[in-house]
Amino acid sequence: MDLAPFARALTAPMRLAVAWALPPRCPGCGTPVAEDHRFCARCWHGLRFLGPPWCAGCCAPLPYAAEGQRCAGCIARPPRHAGIRAAVAYGAVARGIALRLKYGGRLGLADTMARPMARLLPPDAELLVPVPLHRWRLWRRGFNQAALIAIGVGALTGTPANARVLMRGRATAPLRGMGPRERRRAVRGAFTVADQCAVKGRVVVLVDDVHTSGATADACTAALLAAGAASVSVLCWARVLDGDGAAD
Repeated sequence: MDLAPFARALTAPMRLAVAWALPPRCPGCGTPVAEDHRFCARCWHGLRFLGPPWCAGCCAPLPYAAEGQRCAGCIARPPRHAGIRAAVAYGAVARGIALRLKYGGRLGLADTMARPMARLLPPDAELLVPVPLHRWRLWRRGFNQAALIAIGVGALTGTPANARVLMRGRATAPLRGMGPRERRRAVRGAFTVADQCAVKGRVVVLVDDVHTSGATADACTAALLAAGAASVSVLCWARVLDGDGAAD
């Protein structure tokens, strides 16, 4: 909980009382910490932050990468997107934060996730587009976690975010437990661009919480490129590495 707006209106004794009663807590485990969005030492060490060196095609982390070097997967099957930049590798702490936002309604965690994502935003990014939910799922959940994260990244970087550009035209089955081919089939043709003028000729960054097999990101990328986007890259909180079976 961000207490800053309230704290400015409080006297010093009242600030001490509020800080004692409602201290900032670690996003990973709830332990009291010094500031909002800060992790305790244990959860901090449980996060694997990602960044260069990485593959020039998909941004998968590599032990060493010369300029322009691509991983074996990108050499065999070049991706249509311009890379998948993830703040952290998928793991217990990263997973817990994503689930508490998505299913626990801890909306403040979107800003926690946006902070390390913002440092990876491509410098030429012109538009942030969140992966959309189908209208019925949005109605049941009440919010789109990807949209909240995109707004947070936009606030930190000054890059505009637009949650109305990309639409999920039909409901898709949950992808958890599906193989890569089944995932691609499930989301094929599910996304459409509602405002082609907003993306035409622009460098678009697709924002999501967790990147797994890439089926959803690939389908969204295809729709954005077909609508005239100059390029599409992916920015997410956590990326599944080494075959972890997280939901897409």
